[in-house]
Amino acid sequence: MLVNNIVIDIVLKKIFIFLTFLFFGTAANALEVEPLKILFIGNSYTQMNEMPSILQKMVDKSGEKAIIERNTKSGASFKIHSERKDMYASIKSRNWDYVVLQGYSRELSYTPEYIDSATVPFVNKIIDSIYAKNACTNVLLFMTWGYEGGFLDREEVNTYEKMAHSIERGYRYLSSLYNIAVVPVGMVWKSVKQKSDEDLYVADRAHPSVNGSYLAACTFYNVIFGFDYNDRGLVSMVTSDFHLVIREEVHNIVTENRQLYKLNEKRFILRSYISDKGLCSLTFSSYFPLANSIKWSFGDGNSSTALKGTHVFKNSGTYIVRIQVQEDCGMKIQERRVYFNKPSELEKLKKKKFRFPRKKKKKKT
Repeated sequence: MLVNNIVIDIVLKKIFIFLTFLFFGTAANALEVEPLKILFIGNSYTQMNEMPSILQKMVDKSGEKAIIERNTKSGASFKIHSERKDMYASIKSRNWDYVVLQGYSRELSYTPEYIDSATVPFVNKIIDSIYAKNACTNVLLFMTWGYEGGFLDREEVNTYEKMAHSIERGYRYLSSLYNIAVVPVGMVWKSVKQKSDEDLYVADRAHPSVNGSYLAACTFYNVIFGFDYNDRGLVSMVTSDFHLVIREEVHNIVTENRQLYKLNEKRFILRSYISDKGLCSLTFSSYFPLANSIKWSFGDGNSSTALKGTHVFKNSGTYIVRIQVQEDCGMKIQERRVYFNKPSELEKLKKKKFRFPRKKKKKKT
């Protein structure tokens, strides 16, 4: 009898463990976000300091989800990129949400007429291959920066300012031809260079130092995820003061130039907050000008087809917010995890100003 009870007890414990694993495992999987898939195609400017890996660390630290890979070749122009079989293999390896293109800096510093013949045919070939794999991929252009002393062999770009301006003009020209966004790393670089003594270059005064690569990663983080990178988990890479300068300039440049660099298209923004009364609210906005339809799912059983609005959750907790965008190229689905953690009673007390208790007046007898 005792043996039977022990056997029954062991079986019941195993069933309990299995059910517990099944329940919590299912709940955990239900809150798993489908990661964004991002591919960088570029040369040593992208490759230096493993910039895409810095971006991956930022994403991981902040709680977002992404798979970030690179296919790079030092010194490669768009022409050289267009001849690389390994690049096409990378493009075909996944259904990428984003593919970032970066060419040779000097090739984009020429006039539009020169770019039409020396660059555009090869960009055509690369972009055609991207859309052949996934017609809904967002292609981004990685705007680079000028050499610290400019390129002395050409008078029109023989200073930093001239070269930075010419490169910016060249990337904006490509952006207008293909109606794709430019990530304005070069303009953030210029602004930070004016406001900080931290060195953005390595010894050749052209390639990025760790500071420069960190700046580039912060800019991509803002453009792709829609908000500033605030986590200090990568504090060892740059100083705290320099991080604040970069964060401010990324925010200013991206915010003020969304229309100029086509950054208002193909993105969505979520802002979550808890009111003083404890209401868990989410403001949502979508910017997909070519969308046939948009549907939001808030992870609590509610949905919306509005382009923008506010949704209130009944309870605090973690929710997966999904946006489904139907375009002529197909269906795009993106997800974000949203947290609502109500403050504890201790945190509430800390926010309140301390007041000495009033002395009770003695009643007159």
